[in-house]
Amino acid sequence: MMISTLLIVVVVLAIAFDYINGFHDAANSIATIVSTKVLTPFLAVVWAAIFNFAAYFYFTDHKVANTIAKTVLDEYITLEVIFAGLVAAICWNLFTWYYGIPSSSSHTLIGGFAGSGMAYAIINGVNPLDAINHSAILKTVSFIVLAPVIGMLISVTITILIMNLAKRARPAVAEKWFKICQLISSAGLSFAHGGNDAQKVMGIIATALIAEQVIPNFESMPAWVPLSCYLAIALGTMSGGWKIVKTMGTKITKVTPLEGVAAESAGAITLGVTEHFGIPASTTHTITGAIIGVGVVKRVSAVRWGVTISLLWAWILTIPVSGVLGGLTLTIIHYLL
Repeated sequence: MMISTLLIVVVVLAIAFDYINGFHDAANSIATIVSTKVLTPFLAVVWAAIFNFAAYFYFTDHKVANTIAKTVLDEYITLEVIFAGLVAAICWNLFTWYYGIPSSSSHTLIGGFAGSGMAYAIINGVNPLDAINHSAILKTVSFIVLAPVIGMLISVTITILIMNLAKRARPAVAEKWFKICQLISSAGLSFAHGGNDAQKVMGIIATALIAEQVIPNFESMPAWVPLSCYLAIALGTMSGGWKIVKTMGTKITKVTPLEGVAAESAGAITLGVTEHFGIPASTTHTITGAIIGVGVVKRVSAVRWGVTISLLWAWILTIPVSGVLGGLTLTIIHYLL
């Protein structure tokens, strides 16, 4: 079978996005463990990368990848649509990374893909809303709100539970144990992050292979796709995203080792549950909500709400802005190239 040049470009671009996703979202996994000085930044990204890749051996059902693959309906999927969506997602990810904004790589990918699919429908004289899977989009959009709220509630619960269990412990001894526990909770969050986020690009690559009739269906996805995606996100994580680390680790609220354990554990639990149900939840939103939760337990004023509101605006804008970028890119490809 002849493999087109555009298909190769799309696959390479998708893997590049996964790499960018890794260094853009590295902060999600390491921000608290760096801010509490449990690990140095270098050791933290290596630690996170190891567990990002380790998720490859556990998450084999690929439910999240399947949800992403169904964002745009089959009859509106072409390589040009996928290419335009990826270009849009990469542009928004690099823009937010440059300004240290912890936006969602998941949502920019979905927004770019949906926007290019809708533009393709408009070009062909079809209602753009007919081009997208409303169920998949609604599931994703609802978790813009639900993921941080769930992460916050779980982190509040874990923080209160730990405080009650450790209230009679000597502070120095407790601090030592919390730092050890934070290694475990950080590993769990990185593991869940890898399992959730690598799948999103897997869904895009599988969609491209189906569109070119290289494979007949999603279930026939070749083994090199998940392997390359997990490897790319792990390598990206090792590159780090220090501007976002600063935002996540210090600007929302000051985090202690105890609170780091609670926030990371809450993030890992939330992502594990969403992955089980095939929901492409945002790691960024989840851990942000969890960090807010540990801050609220101390006192409401411990959270820098001005920073939080700024992040909220970025979350709200990610899907529509990425959608517009995807639509414009597809239109330029169609009419000018």
